[in-house]
Amino acid sequence: MFTTLISEDELFIGFDNPEWIIFDVRYDLMDKNAGKDAYLQGHIPGAIYVDLHDDLSRPPSINGGRHPLPTIETMNILFAELGIRPNMQVVVYDDNGGSFAARLWWMLRYMQHKNVAVLDGGWQSWLTVDRPISRDVVARVSSEFKNSALASSVIDIEDVDKFERVIDSRDPARYRGDIEPIDKVAGHIPGATNRFWKENLTEAGIFKSKQKLKQEFDELFGNTRSENTVFYCGSGVTACHNLLATAHAGLNLPKLYAGSWSEWSSTPGKPVATEM
Repeated sequence: MFTTLISEDELFIGFDNPEWIIFDVRYDLMDKNAGKDAYLQGHIPGAIYVDLHDDLSRPPSINGGRHPLPTIETMNILFAELGIRPNMQVVVYDDNGGSFAARLWWMLRYMQHKNVAVLDGGWQSWLTVDRPISRDVVARVSSEFKNSALASSVIDIEDVDKFERVIDSRDPARYRGDIEPIDKVAGHIPGATNRFWKENLTEAGIFKSKQKLKQEFDELFGNTRSENTVFYCGSGVTACHNLLATAHAGLNLPKLYAGSWSEWSSTPGKPVATEM
């Protein structure tokens, strides 16, 4: 079974297995309809579309960020609606380096479904080798999904200051406060360091090797154990890419501040830093 990444070749071998289920999570932060439109134009056969806004940020939620994380009960309902069964192999893909697919990957891992992997190279890798494409809209067939969440994996806004190693997953220009295209306030959480999620990828758009990622994360974490570090981003989405890369490197999952910068920057009294 695959628990972090799956290659295009590996997916092609197993994509029609009835014990596998594939989700298309393409999305565009600037155009909420773009992902669904792209799915309708063509997708991996059998793939079910999952929307970042309507599904992966479904209320009620546990934080006030721009893409708030659903409650445990809500996630159980969602995954049952999607037809995920125990021990089923889940494969998730997008067309943006895994940045949106990683959100669903992490949510399933958070809900202790281990057999979930992101397609390395995404939709582009499937197109490059001329694999079959479908335009059929695949209906969701409900199942039973009732899991508990991993304890202490999600950090509340009031707990962020308790951690020594807090890491911002956004573009360095947003981290520094040079620009802020989405949120009202520019900058970062004081004391946070920066690892842009795209640093997990090669120029070809696939993940770096396990060995390379481990080396980079070991340097990033220093003397702090991976499970005692906290990642955040703009709204709790691309931070999951860093969590996926950490797990792929063979390290324990860090914690996620799901509310991220969108919650922090809109909360009265929370300090903002702009220095490196």
